[in-house]
Amino acid sequence: MPQVHFRLNGVETSVDADPERSLLDILRGELGLTGPHFGCGAGECGACNVIVGDRATNSCDMPLWSVAGKDVTTLEGLGNPERPHPLQRAFITEQAMQCGYCISGILISAAALLRQNPSPSIDEVKAALDRNLCRCGSHNRIVRAVLRAASEMAG
Repeated sequence: MPQVHFRLNGVETSVDADPERSLLDILRGELGLTGPHFGCGAGECGACNVIVGDRATNSCDMPLWSVAGKDVTTLEGLGNPERPHPLQRAFITEQAMQCGYCISGILISAAALLRQNPSPSIDEVKAALDRNLCRCGSHNRIVRAVLRAASEMAG
């Protein structure tokens, strides 16, 4: 098997695996990360989102070879219980989750948005999260949480 090298959550990572396997399969199966979830398997729901470079992208239909030499950030790379990311704090404060299945993908999409646009409007937040499906009906609280985090990050 060829080795694929990339930076995962800031750490140089090498994986011996078929480079055609999906990044999601590698992240969950080989590397033991549970942040990205399998949802639709067709890149349509956002549950598997990760940040590659500065863009949120679906990992379920992304081959491993496509991240060679790139920076990949998963939910585990945003923050931890001791030092949560401002988005994670805001989602808790706004109670912006219910079942939680979609939230890691939504957090990743929001983090990518805030990297590119630290002061988004409501419409920009909605547009950035448009490809993330959530069936729980937490949309208004999710948007409020992203705006709260943006405000906190701006100081």
